[in-house]
Amino acid sequence: MKRLTKLLSGVLAVVTAAALLTACGGKSGKDITIAVPNDTTNEARALLLLQDNGYIKLKDGAGITATVSDISENPHNIKFKEVEAAQIPNVLKDVDYAVINSNYAIQANLNPKSDSLVTEGSSSAYGNILAVKEGTENSDKVKALKAALESKKVADFINDKYSGSVVSVVDNPGSGYDDSVNYDALSGSTISVAASPTPHAEILAVAKELLADKNIKLDIKEFTDYIQPNNVVDSGEVDANYFQHLPYLEDFNKQNGTHIVSVGAIHVEPMGLYGGKQKSLDPIK
Repeated sequence: MKRLTKLLSGVLAVVTAAALLTACGGKSGKDITIAVPNDTTNEARALLLLQDNGYIKLKDGAGITATVSDISENPHNIKFKEVEAAQIPNVLKDVDYAVINSNYAIQANLNPKSDSLVTEGSSSAYGNILAVKEGTENSDKVKALKAALESKKVADFINDKYSGSVVSVVDNPGSGYDDSVNYDALSGSTISVAASPTPHAEILAVAKELLADKNIKLDIKEFTDYIQPNNVVDSGEVDANYFQHLPYLEDFNKQNGTHIVSVGAIHVEPMGLYGGKQKSLDPIK
């Protein structure tokens, strides 16, 4: 009788714990869904973030092109929802968690520093770059824009405006001007650049002020996707773009036969894991 009573007590405890978990909105690992970007390099970046925090394990050798098919161990039985990066904030309410690029998080009024549950390190490997069509990287237009973006004025703006959500990766910020550029010859000209709205267009607005002092107009063209900014640079329609990291660009060139090159990394946006239906990491601990 004592053994039966003890067994029933144990069963009751398990049932009660499960009921409390459900009542609190929690789930077992079997029911957890995480949204991740569906483009190759950002999906890998999201999966590496989850691996670094012990939630999954990837196959040996899986790196910056890893996908969910490269997951070798999934102890929490997490289900993955692959979504276009810009749309992930829109599906956050429908999933338990989502891994979101900081630029899209900021646009969705999420604070990467205070709202994310887990954040990757500020690796310069994912520094957002100024990119141009191959063969134009040494033109005065490109060098003038690069110098403006690598200025102390821009670095200070990034550090003050974003408080660590966006981090400058320029080692030695300069005056904003390149001594090898003939600014007199550029006076009255226009430099066009494709960018995502936040934070890239905001940062470019600071560079625009520096170029205006030399009577050079910076035409900032905003895009909300990852495809067109590269297409318009490769076609020559736009002089440069500023929205992506180098691993993404290299994969884009490989997949699309484009010829776009980086002329320098400006900042990094640490990727974060955000709570949707779940507000803490307890369900997957």
